[in-house]
This record gives sequence, C-alpha cells and structure tokens, in this order.
Amino acid sequence: MSASSVVVETPPQYLSLPALVQLLETIFQRHGCRAEVARCLAENCAGAERDGAHSHGVFRIPGYVSTLASGWVDGQAVPVVEDVAAAFVRVDAGNGFAQPALAAARELLVSKARSAGIAVLAIRNSHHFAALWPDVEPFAEEGLVALSVVNSMTCVVPHGADRPLFGTNPIAFAAPQAQGQPIVFDLATSAIAHGDVQIAARKGERLPPGIGVDSLGQPTQDPKAILEGGALLPFGGHKGSALSMMVELLAAALTGGNFSFEFDWSGHPGPRRPGPASC
Repeated sequence: MSASSVVVETPPQYLSLPALVQLLETIFQRHGCRAEVARCLAENCAGAERDGAHSHGVFRIPGYVSTLASGWVDGQAVPVVEDVAAAFVRVDAGNGFAQPALAAARELLVSKARSAGIAVLAIRNSHHFAALWPDVEPFAEEGLVALSVVNSMTCVVPHGADRPLFGTNPIAFAAPQAQGQPIVFDLATSAIAHGDVQIAARKGERLPPGIGVDSLGQPTQDPKAILEGGALLPFGGHKGSALSMMVELLAAALTGGNFSFEFDWSGHPGPRRPGPASC
C-alpha cells in the first residue's frame, strides 16, 4: 500500500489596512530597520497588497528579510539629501532601500517643482524601489505631474539579443484631475513583472506565450525555466527594448548609479554593495 500525502489548506486571514501596515512595520523593525524605514516599506507593501499587485505586496516580505539579514541592504541607512540646483535634488540612499530616500527628499522636491515649474530627483546607491505607483500618486494628489523610472536586476533579453542586459525597468506616471482620483499607471518594460513569474512558479502555473525564454534562449511558458537561467522578454518587441534602454540611461547614467548589466547579482542576497538607481 503506497503512502499518500495530505495537503491541508490554511483558511485565509483578513486584516484591515492599518493592521497590515502595523504588522509589516513590526516585521521590518525586528529585522534591523530603523522606525522611519520600516514605516516606508510597510506602507508601500501594504498598499500594493490592497491594490491587488500581489507580486509587490506581502509576497515580497521573505525577500526583504533575507536581504536585511545578509547585509545586502542596510536597514539603518540614513539618506543624504543634496540640494544641487534650483530644480534638482539628489539623494544618496547609503546602501539602503529607495523608498526612505524618496521620503527624505519629497518635501524639498515638491517645493522646487512649485517654484521652478519642474524638478528632478535622482536617487543612487539604493535597493528595491518596490511598487512605484504608491510613490508617484501622492504628488498628483498635491496637484503635480510625476514620472518615475527605475532600473533593476538583469533579467530581460533585449529584442534581438541573446542574453539578458536590462532589468524589468518600470515606468510610473501620475497626473491630477480637476475632479476625482489622479490618473496613475505603473508598468514594467518587460512582458510581465518578475514577481509575477515567481508567483506562477510557486503555484505551478504556466505563463502565456511571448513572456520569456529558457537558458538556451528558446521560448518557454514554464516560469521555472525563466527563473533558472532563462530571462524575460520586453513587452512590444523592439519598442519595449527602446523604453527599457531609456530607463537605463535616465536611472543609471544620469544618477551615477549602476547599469543593470554592470551589477553582479550572482551573490544575492550576499555582499554589501549598492545596486541600481532611480530618477
């Protein structure tokens, strides 16, 4: 008689948004984040979960914890804000997360945008900007238009190339309306977000065609093949590749950060080294 395994499903637990924020904040603090950092991360993560972007929500907590535990990211880092010019703010995140760097510069950035008509924020030496729309939407709520770009871990093969060079390199935009909620969008320049591939692999699901390739460069719908030596494809072929390259130039070249292809991710979550940047 052969043994059979029994899978017991745990009923889902529901939390209010404030309760989830508080829980996540506690987790981040217990794993080495100072209070301000923990609050920024918790609000972003909970907001993504609330809005249905599970690839950027609670799913990300183990990744956050492992990078903190290994020293890959410094949860105690204090961003250094530099008032560079009339319409230019620069922040060195100090090998910390990017969200606290944005929070540290937000007030000065808004002030410059109102006085000069436009303002640019460059963040470097940072890690994992997470979901972008929770960060650009508040600017629109203040009557401003916001555009954010971030380069990230190398996992995307440019159109016509034979190896990954770009990250998922998201672009987010927010604009106010005279009445109603702001217009907001946040999209990866890859066919789908890398986190969605991870979730599909965990669930044993197949992906739609045209999402990625395996380690031999052959098209695949197997998320594990993409994660284990394969890569994602850009959305829209050469057009997505062009936008992804634009993000690299804006978020790396103009900030003094690393291009996605310059950064060695093989030891993640290992050595203390700053990653890509944002603008």
